[in-house]
Amino acid sequence: MLSLKEFFRREGAAVREGPEIEFKEDVTNTFLKTVSAYANYNGGRVIFGVDDSGEAKGLADAEAACLSIENRINDSISPVPDYFLKINPDETVTLTVEPGADKPYLYKSKAYRRHDTATVEVDPLELKRLILQGSNLTYDAVSADVQELKFEVLERYLKREANLEAFNHDTLRTLNLYSDRDGYNNAAAILADENDFPGIDIARFGESISIIQKRETIKNVSALEAYEKAVGIYRDYYVYEVVDGISRRKEALIPEEAFREAAANALIHRQWDVDAQIRISMFEDRIEVVSPGGLPAGISESDYLKGNLPVLRNPILANVFFRLKLVEIFGTGVTRIKESYKSSAKKPKFEISDSAIKVSLPVFEDNIGLSEDEKNVYGALSKVMPKSIGEIAPGTGFGRSKVGKLLKDLLEKEVIVQEGVGRGTKYRIR
Repeated sequence: MLSLKEFFRREGAAVREGPEIEFKEDVTNTFLKTVSAYANYNGGRVIFGVDDSGEAKGLADAEAACLSIENRINDSISPVPDYFLKINPDETVTLTVEPGADKPYLYKSKAYRRHDTATVEVDPLELKRLILQGSNLTYDAVSADVQELKFEVLERYLKREANLEAFNHDTLRTLNLYSDRDGYNNAAAILADENDFPGIDIARFGESISIIQKRETIKNVSALEAYEKAVGIYRDYYVYEVVDGISRRKEALIPEEAFREAAANALIHRQWDVDAQIRISMFEDRIEVVSPGGLPAGISESDYLKGNLPVLRNPILANVFFRLKLVEIFGTGVTRIKESYKSSAKKPKFEISDSAIKVSLPVFEDNIGLSEDEKNVYGALSKVMPKSIGEIAPGTGFGRSKVGKLLKDLLEKEVIVQEGVGRGTKYRIR
């Protein structure tokens, strides 16, 4: 007979509870909340006959347990989700629940979601999102609360980028921003000259976060205008002019293509039903762009980082940005950001949580012939804050002795500088 651990090893799954796996020693109604959560989101498994530590105890009658589980789901979850049961060799039972299309899946008139190893009730805002998903609607497609809207900014963009001659309701219908039955939708309101939506909060910091050189909040205006102003502020701080003989050329400390993609994607993919600004923090060595809302349901962090976005949170808004040539093919923003840093020693970083996505764009640093290990150490350094070997090593995966040798090589190549001596020695980018 296979142990639970051996079974999971063969199944390729982890032997611990998590967002997509839960253990139940007995069959009681407590598992039904988790069934609701799995059906509402990414699916998962409940293993019966296993204690909280992951030890298989087995069930006295696995076949009877399967019948009980089936009856409880069919009688208590509405609508009934797709699921299947399997009796394992050690007399445990695996219930696999598939993510459903008919959201929300309710248990006792409430919808649930997984939070790490716990199952919790969704809040009213999240319940509205589930209802939209179950109706095959996105937030940007819902009829706007305000119907008196003007579109001078959108008209200007369309005439300039799409060679539009006449702007009217037919134009808005073509862009799926207006229908005769429902009027303007939320995507139209977000693009309108004046609206009630949040926008972008931009702060330019000095040597530390306690020194704010510039602060500007751009809100209640067209998302196109907010984007345009953000790019303008970026250029003020990160684009400069180089005089080369009788010619002049523009140079950028941070690739403009990367910033444009990060700003546009923050607007396109954010959750617009929360009253939170997109935050753009500008530092001497980097820009951070934080967009409210995590990943859309059905998209994993791996999918996002690979540029694979089969699901768009705001497809109507994304289509307008695409037609205006503000973004390339849908879902390629992350890939394009990475590509713009291909020859840089420092790479962009992407941090994903349930409530936000943060993109960090470092100041571009040429590879200048560094080895892969040297690039690794170089990437852990900063221009502003010198670091000791002890502070550098954890971010590289190397031991202190190897980091010390690589730092010596970087010093010889004159791409970093050393400050202090002995135990007080620290390093920073030149």
